[in-house]
Amino acid sequence: MNNILKDLPLEIERKYLISYPDIGMLKQCPRYSSTKITQTYLTNDNATHGMRIRKRGSGNTYTYYKTFKQDITPLKRIEIEDIITADEYNALLKKADPSLQTISKVRHCFMYKEQMFELDIYTFWKDRAILEIELESENDNVYLPPFLNVIKEVTNDLRYRNRALAKNVLSEEI
Repeated sequence: MNNILKDLPLEIERKYLISYPDIGMLKQCPRYSSTKITQTYLTNDNATHGMRIRKRGSGNTYTYYKTFKQDITPLKRIEIEDIITADEYNALLKKADPSLQTISKVRHCFMYKEQMFELDIYTFWKDRAILEIELESENDNVYLPPFLNVIKEVTNDLRYRNRALAKNVLSEEI
């Protein structure tokens, strides 16, 4: 299995539930940027992997993606992502999974201690957000920014996956 995996594009990612951040503070961070993301999941017959499409950008400038993901562990997944045209995106929207809502969020990217973080603010939450970091190795250290209130790591809590949130938005007390 490891020989097969070495040739596949892998995503190694840790995720954290945080209190709603101070956007002004984020904007002060090195390499700050933000973008709007609309993410739709496509009909899928297999619970171990899935396909999504994304519209990412702002104003009238968007890039469209089709992404396949398959879990290896909660921390590591195969991820194959292709840029597609607006027409392909619109055609694939017709294959949206009717049991899942489209996810809308603003992604804030910034550097802290030479690590690139992605902080997602979802339209359905007003008191919390998700902080993600992609790693080179499962054993990489993560230096969490002290100006964020990290509630807990949710890497292994599959309820915080975007696909799971598209089915059931969590509203537990934080």
